[in-house]
Amino acid sequence: MFDTKQYIENLLKSNHIEVSANRQKLFEQYVNEEFNIDAVKLIREKQKIMIDKWDLKNKIEDILAKQIIIPNATISKSYYTAFDFNQLGFNDITNVEFEGLDQYGLSFNPTLNVIDGDPSQSGDFKIKMKFNVLGEEENVMPHEKMLSLVINANPKSLWKNIASDEGKDEEWKIANYWKEDNENDFQLLGDKHIVVASKRGRSHANVGSFRDDDYAFKHFENNGWSVVCMADGAGSAKLARQGSKIACEAVIEYFENNLEEEKLKEFDKILYNYHNTIGEDASKKISHFVYNNLSKAAQFAHHKIEAFAEVTENPLKDFHTTLIFALFKKYDFGYAILTFGVGDCPIGLLNKDLTNIKLMNWLDVGEFGGGTRFITMPEIFTSDKFSTRFSFTLIEDFSYLMLMTDGIYDAKFVVEANLEKLENWKAFVEDIKGRNEDGAVVTLASSNNEIANQLSAWMDFWSPGNHDDRTLAIIF
Repeated sequence: MFDTKQYIENLLKSNHIEVSANRQKLFEQYVNEEFNIDAVKLIREKQKIMIDKWDLKNKIEDILAKQIIIPNATISKSYYTAFDFNQLGFNDITNVEFEGLDQYGLSFNPTLNVIDGDPSQSGDFKIKMKFNVLGEEENVMPHEKMLSLVINANPKSLWKNIASDEGKDEEWKIANYWKEDNENDFQLLGDKHIVVASKRGRSHANVGSFRDDDYAFKHFENNGWSVVCMADGAGSAKLARQGSKIACEAVIEYFENNLEEEKLKEFDKILYNYHNTIGEDASKKISHFVYNNLSKAAQFAHHKIEAFAEVTENPLKDFHTTLIFALFKKYDFGYAILTFGVGDCPIGLLNKDLTNIKLMNWLDVGEFGGGTRFITMPEIFTSDKFSTRFSFTLIEDFSYLMLMTDGIYDAKFVVEANLEKLENWKAFVEDIKGRNEDGAVVTLASSNNEIANQLSAWMDFWSPGNHDDRTLAIIF
């Protein structure tokens, strides 16, 4: 009753009609008439309907006007994105669907409000989102909102893989220092095994140029020693591919000709004394042997490249290359490991139970190294830091001895300081074993005949900005 009376009073006032005191009885009779009660009720119902419809229109317009960003997708990369409509302020949205997602390899789950799938084509697309709002009539047509969906091309697909020019015959290959774009190997190396792969970087493959990295290894049955070497030709040196090859071959050649029986017997004795701490100068003798033999191998590599440059009448700098190598042998009391390094390629030694990492060389990077150095630089051998390029350790056993070029190191360790951290090496091993976004698995077992191919395939990993040659040797 009060609502009807109040409504009529307000209606009369809005039309400038006043009910005088002597007409109050008449007004009371008027507002109680059935017609007026029904009329006010109907009017108020219509007003509510009008207000509700205006509220619905506002909610719809809010959704249409609101910017909704669909995160970018990437070709061949599994996609998943969830919509929180409450967070967007769309508490009353319902019957949401996205039209045409299937043509891009995607679908929408209305229960979870999730778009997922495997994007199948790249480009900038317009996606139609259809929806209703709670309170609308059941059969009302859904509203439509256009959203932008960007599917990026897979970065890998943007790189060409142009084979390097092999020429027409073997003579051409020799004259142009051609080498295989990708190489890998798996062999017994003493009582250990070695798996190694060298892969031409995308920057070279994109223009059809040559792989600059190289490697070599050999086990000497007559004395039990094994040697593994690796070189990374400088990208700025036009004949670096040949420089790295000569360097690796030279190291093998040197030790083939200079691991003399008498000299090795003397070292065995020194090492035995070192192991048993017999004699105060055992450590000095070890250092002397390491320096004397490994320095000559490094100098031999330098002279080999120098001589080749002279014969071919090319500047020595055109053959710039880094060089690292490791010489190791098993004794009854453990493994003796001797190393040398110039450049930015690390040598890492992980003990048997993966509780310790020993970096067997320092890198020519940053403030300490003063920038990349190459075995082709004569000043390497006269520097007061030359003696620090050699390292020795005696270890009971090891799980992995790894040599790698910067194509691996830059992508997986990023900075030199990370090479000192055990957790980074353990993560690296797990990465190799399959904990990576590509699901590439290398089964590090001597019984795995596919291990070399697996390692080569693993090297196809994507790392933004890191497209150099990649070479990795694992002795296990």
